[in-house]
Amino acid sequence: MGREWELSFRLGMRPWIAVAYSAPVAAATAVFLIYPIGQGSFSDGMPLGISGTFNFMIVFQAEHNILMHPFHMLGVAGVFGGSLFSAMHGSLVTSSLIRETTENESANEGYRFGQEEETYNIVAAHGIWFTALGISTMAFNLNGFNFNQSVVDSQGRVINTWADIINRANLGMEVMHERNAHNFPLDLAAAEVPSIEG
Repeated sequence: MGREWELSFRLGMRPWIAVAYSAPVAAATAVFLIYPIGQGSFSDGMPLGISGTFNFMIVFQAEHNILMHPFHMLGVAGVFGGSLFSAMHGSLVTSSLIRETTENESANEGYRFGQEEETYNIVAAHGIWFTALGISTMAFNLNGFNFNQSVVDSQGRVINTWADIINRANLGMEVMHERNAHNFPLDLAAAEVPSIEG
């Protein structure tokens, strides 16, 4: 990042390229360094490769309920919001062109090197920063919100919601991840077995 800042400075540009690049650097640091240190083992870090990454994501959801963490929610909103704003900005700029450019003109006519006005959007970087913050907080087991069995009727009986379904899925994924550590999930063992009448 320092090299990017130096190149921008020497070219008379502003330093925002290095600032934006700090988002993926923070994300990589979170999954490869901070999370394993917080969990106490580098074997808990994200492995390289597609299947290892997907397995890491599933286990992370099972152990930390990342989908219900506010930083992850802000991260998703930031990344998708950045994509939306970039698309809107691009279509606005493109639709404002008066005519097609000739081969002697640049399609980027109107941009001046070193101009003060920004022509990009930093919202997506905010999303990646928040997701990296979410991973870093869950490294120390500050997990997502838990709304399991939070809706009850007047008799005190649980009315299952989607949060309960996600909880059951998390328990199943956790048991499959560490087969020898769990004989049977205590959350499931403590629940009442519904009677089936035929």
